[in-house]
Parts: sequence; structure tokens; C-alpha cells
Amino acid sequence: MSFLVKTTNCHHLSSTAMAMCSSFCPHLPNHLGGRPAYLFPTKPLSFSFKAFSSQASNASSKDELQTRVGFLGLGIMGSPMAQNLIKSGCDVTVWNRTKSKCDPLISLGAKYKPSPEEVAASCDVTFAMLADPESAVDVALGKHGAANGMSSGKGYVDVSTVDGATSKLISGHIKSTGASFLEAPVSGSKKPAEDGQLIFLTAGDKSLYEIAAPLLDVMGKSRFYLGDVGNGAAMKLVVNMIMGSMMASFSEGLLLTEKIGLDPKVLVEVVSQGAISAPMYSVKGPSMIQSLYPTAFPLKHQQKDLRLALGLAESVSQSTPIAAAANELYKVAKSHGLSDEDFSAVIEALKPKLQQ
Repeated sequence: MSFLVKTTNCHHLSSTAMAMCSSFCPHLPNHLGGRPAYLFPTKPLSFSFKAFSSQASNASSKDELQTRVGFLGLGIMGSPMAQNLIKSGCDVTVWNRTKSKCDPLISLGAKYKPSPEEVAASCDVTFAMLADPESAVDVALGKHGAANGMSSGKGYVDVSTVDGATSKLISGHIKSTGASFLEAPVSGSKKPAEDGQLIFLTAGDKSLYEIAAPLLDVMGKSRFYLGDVGNGAAMKLVVNMIMGSMMASFSEGLLLTEKIGLDPKVLVEVVSQGAISAPMYSVKGPSMIQSLYPTAFPLKHQQKDLRLALGLAESVSQSTPIAAAANELYKVAKSHGLSDEDFSAVIEALKPKLQQ
């Protein structure tokens, strides 16, 4: 039995079907393995996913070759994303600066290489999920960086949140090797990453987008192709700018509600049922009321994204006073040692003890 997933289709297989698959990851015709220059076709391609059976595993088609997937960066987001690829049957090779973070994935069946260069050299498509532009550049272009292992027929998919200039810099170096490049920053935090419910905002080589689509569908619930490199990065910064401003305003509302003698728990309930309802409020609100901030999206990353978004706005002379004010609040929270807490900890910056 075979499951066919077209690259233009964003639907997921059911969890039961995924559990049945011994090799859910996309397979490429065997002749492509010998001619890597044609790994990324110009036309949409369908992939066959073989359902598990003893006969199917013993009679694997000789004209198919499993796509080798690399994953660089195994932090809060990267680790669950890579796990979903492994659990779906993909042939995954991992790397992280701190090797101990690779160990849980190796125990699930992942391979390990000691440098981004070696991961890229051994894989067909390499994903990178890094914390900031500096890390993204270093891992892609630094000594023993991924670019050194890229060549014609390979693909590099950067799912980090960076500015457009950084994305274009990495793209230029990757494409100079003959490889393809796709930026694909994600909307979503730790829980959506664990559940395979991320939203990918992609831009770059359309042929690589079509090849990577089934892999993106394992890790996410939807994907958008936005054209030229830089557009995905820009869209992600706009989304996170809005999110950071929303959280700052929500924090003010919770504290004001409590100070005037009302129950902030009721505020969360009221907001969740109205026109301004957002999952973020109902998920984060109860913990914020208890001054608990389990990290799903670090505050330092939210502030970084606001800084980059403000730079983007400045580059096109767009006024963003609300985001600018929110950015200052996150900077105060960072200065009080809250960088590694969840971004909802920005509420602490509004409390009298931090304002003194």
C-alpha cells in the first residue's frame, strides 16, 4: 500500500497512518542519487510513502532512494521539529553546538555528524534552526559551516528567524555552491513544534519548496510561499512584532484589572470569548497571573525580533510607535535577568518592584 502526498498539498497523514510507516520520508528515484544536479526538478513531484509490512520492507524498490535530511540546531524549537521528522521515518542526521542535545535524537534513530559542513555533505536537504542572525550566519558560512558541504543538487532550508539582509547573505553563499536555498521561518512556539502544528513562511527557490513541502508538512500545519528570499523573513518579523505588542498590552490589562480590585482570571475568560480572543491570551494568562513563565518562546528572542522589525520599519520609513514602546518594555525585562524566561514574563517589567 502507498500513501501519495503531492508537494502542493498541505494535508497531513493521520497519526495512525504515520505510525504504520516505516519510511514516511520522501523517496527519490535511485537515478537521482547518482545525478545530484537534478535533485530539485522544475515541476511538482509526488512522493510515495510505503506503509509498513514485512513484505514491503523485504521488497523495497531498487529504484527508490530515501531522502537524507540534515538538521542543525536542537534548541527549544529545533529538537521537537527534528524529532517529528525522525518519528515519521525520515533518515535524519543532526548537529548541535552542545552535543548532549543530540543524544535524545540519536536514541530515536538519528545519525550524528560533528560539524554543519559534514551534515550538509551527507544529506540531500539540510534544515537549520538557530537562535539569531549571528548564529545563523556562523553555522551556515563559518569555519566548517554548512556551505562548505553544499553542492549542486543539495538544498538548504533556514527556518531561523532572521532579518532579510541575513537571509539574502546566506542564500548568496549557498547558491554559489550550486545548491538551492529556501528561507522558511516558523510562526509558532514550543507546543506547536512538538505537535507538528507550525506555520512556515517560505521564500526562495520554488523547486526546493516543492521538494521540501512533504517535510514541512510533517512539522507544520500550513505553509506559505512568498516569492523572493527576504519576503519570508519580513513576514515573520511583522508577525512577531504584532505578537510582542499584544503581549505587552495584555500584561498591562492583567495588572490594571488586579489593581482596581477585579479578578484577572475573569479578564482572561472575558477576553477569550470576545472579538479580540487569541489563543495566546488563554494559554499564557493563567500562568502570568501566578507569576509563572514556563519558556515556550524566550523573552530575549521576542526582543530580538522586535528590534529587527523596527529596523525593517525604519528601512521603509514606516512609523511603528506601539512596537517601539513594547520593545523598550522587553529591554527592561531583559535588564532584570528575564531573558531566558518565556516572553510573557514581560509583565514583570510593569510591576512596581522592577520599576523602582
